[in-house]
Amino acid sequence: MSKGTLRVVLLWHMHQPFYKDLASGEFRLPWVRMHALKDYYGMVKLLDEFPQVHQNFNLVPSLLAQIQEYASATFRDPFFEVVSKPAVELNPDERRFVLQYFFQAHTEKMIGRYKRYRALYDKVHAAGPDPTRAEAMFSVRDYADLQVLSQVAWFDEFFQLDPEVKALVAKGEGFTVDDQKVMLRKQHQIMNAVIPAYAAASKRGQVELSTTPYYHPILPLICDTNIGAESSPGLNLPRNRYRHPDDADEQIRRAVESHAMTFGSKPRGMWPSEGSVSEEAVTIAAENGIEWMATDEGVLGRSLSFSFERDGNGLLASGGAERLYKIYQFETGDAEMKMVFRDHRLSDLIGFVYAGMPARDAAAHLIGSIKTQAEPLLDSGRDAVVSIILDGENAWENFDESGREFLRRFYDHLQRDPQIEPVTIAEAIERQKPEALGRLKSLVPGSWIDANFNVWIGAQEDNRAWDYLAEARAYYDANAEKVPHEKQKLALEELLIAEGSDWCWWYGPEHHSVNDRDFDELFRKHLSNVYTALGAVPPEHLARPIAGGVVKPTLIPQTAYVHPQIDGKATSYFAWMGAAMYSSDRRTGSMHGRDFVLEGIRAGIDEENLYARLDFAAAMPADEWEAVVLCALANNGDEPQTFRLEAKVRNGLLAQWQLVPDGQHVAAANNSDPKGIQVAVARVFEFKLPLALLNARQGSNLNLRFVIYHDQLPIDSLPLGGSLDVQIRSEDKLAENAYLPR
Repeated sequence: MSKGTLRVVLLWHMHQPFYKDLASGEFRLPWVRMHALKDYYGMVKLLDEFPQVHQNFNLVPSLLAQIQEYASATFRDPFFEVVSKPAVELNPDERRFVLQYFFQAHTEKMIGRYKRYRALYDKVHAAGPDPTRAEAMFSVRDYADLQVLSQVAWFDEFFQLDPEVKALVAKGEGFTVDDQKVMLRKQHQIMNAVIPAYAAASKRGQVELSTTPYYHPILPLICDTNIGAESSPGLNLPRNRYRHPDDADEQIRRAVESHAMTFGSKPRGMWPSEGSVSEEAVTIAAENGIEWMATDEGVLGRSLSFSFERDGNGLLASGGAERLYKIYQFETGDAEMKMVFRDHRLSDLIGFVYAGMPARDAAAHLIGSIKTQAEPLLDSGRDAVVSIILDGENAWENFDESGREFLRRFYDHLQRDPQIEPVTIAEAIERQKPEALGRLKSLVPGSWIDANFNVWIGAQEDNRAWDYLAEARAYYDANAEKVPHEKQKLALEELLIAEGSDWCWWYGPEHHSVNDRDFDELFRKHLSNVYTALGAVPPEHLARPIAGGVVKPTLIPQTAYVHPQIDGKATSYFAWMGAAMYSSDRRTGSMHGRDFVLEGIRAGIDEENLYARLDFAAAMPADEWEAVVLCALANNGDEPQTFRLEAKVRNGLLAQWQLVPDGQHVAAANNSDPKGIQVAVARVFEFKLPLALLNARQGSNLNLRFVIYHDQLPIDSLPLGGSLDVQIRSEDKLAENAYLPR
């Protein structure tokens, strides 16, 4: 029997919220511009090198509209205005603005890539958690360098090869107004290259471009907020039921028309916002000419009453591959829709795991995983369609050089393997044998996150946002006809923007970022603009924040020597009093779906030893796992030295450990010569390391990071960015840290 064909569907979803305030005409946050500089162009341009690799890009219409406005150079962006102004002319408010916002980039992969940018970051970091405290320490030259480097750090890898950009990078610091002008001109060049690159790839047939409802709403909830309780029985719903399938229709209709206007043809497919589907939403999409929609395996599993379980190696249990790796047809009434369901685990490996691995190993692991998962179908002579769908921008901030080496190696594997066809979704549908097409008569409503909508509804903050939206929509319905058409049109536009998914993404307990206040204010501003456009005064409650206080990671320096017993039991709280501590806020970040294993770190010294302890968020990983402690030692005037403490744990017991300096020979190990090192695992992971073994001396600094590996994959790390710093100082000097601002 001949083997079946393995078709790999890759879909990159490109999306940012609608940051523009229509009343003021300003972009409230710069992330459309920054990601356009970094990811949007290069992700599709990279395919020029791999003509046999076909794939899919889902482009949100409101994102494209913002890119087009930036490309026109008629935009108003306070961030860009501050970047454009000569540093010597910055006023005090602008200088504080620079210090607050211009370090919002990945500490190691983006800021750390530029020596001067990292030095400026460290200067701000040393001033404490409030970056504006560093204002007195910054010179005009510092601000000028920060203006240029904070932008160049986001430049696409292709533009990093541009001679003028390379010259800026080589110069490194001491940037002039002329250098600043080069940086600004290159930004405009990149912005103008984005949409034509996608149009060209689509025209030659290498990519399929799909769409999303215009302002990225959760379609099923716009159709009816009560659907939230259908996915999660007993869910606490908003006081005011929001039921506007007409708005869902408007969001889809506008998306189709906008796409056709931008690219010359209507889209055939749609990744609905956050993979959110319901029978009503799918029917509306079909009525607007959408031929296929994609969502997550969790929705398929619930619709089939089947659990896509995996073993410890990530392999689907019996029957899983046969159900997941094919195209389905959903039929309801007069509507038909082809449905594609993504492999959740394979997608998450790219989004959350592979950044912590060498690019060669990550690409090989992904190819191997795809082929292994599809084997049950291929060996029986059947074809397999393996769909990998994820965010096409945020993940790359965690990779070296925006993940380009990983992608190149992965695409090269795809192109050279005769068993694999990397295809667009339209191609996968056309090549699906009719007898292999799956059939769905019902569809359980849900999203790509847990096959429900709990991220966007149910929490107190979420429900308050829905209630405010419902009140504004009711006011519009009652008063729109009383104002001129242009005002009526503006009010409706603000309502459609407020229906976007991004506002409730940041409300509730799941996600938080340093821009929480900005998102909260912008959502309430959009609703306020509805009333203002209709000639009314906005309700007083829209002047009050919806979001409560934001929990942030806790970082405390060491203030006293510690002398803990290394037994892995954490029996004494007082033994670690005075230690440096990093306690994670696991809600922080725009990405969802990551499994958090680690909770916090404690570390400190006494006269002779370094001690460190790793706390777990819940249970330790099952079976076999490995803890790796990355330790960098900085002595004044010397090249930094690095050490790795590697510890393997099997079934909750410490199996072995070893200390490896600078990636070379083993310096110490439990099964040969421990040299005074102690390592223990029970409730926590902890160790003692003699300072002399690390060549640490008074005045040295130790930078610690912890990484947990499971099945040879890095599954979690702390801190998420940067390191926990331990100072080698006398106890009197450490005590002074107690008075630093926090």
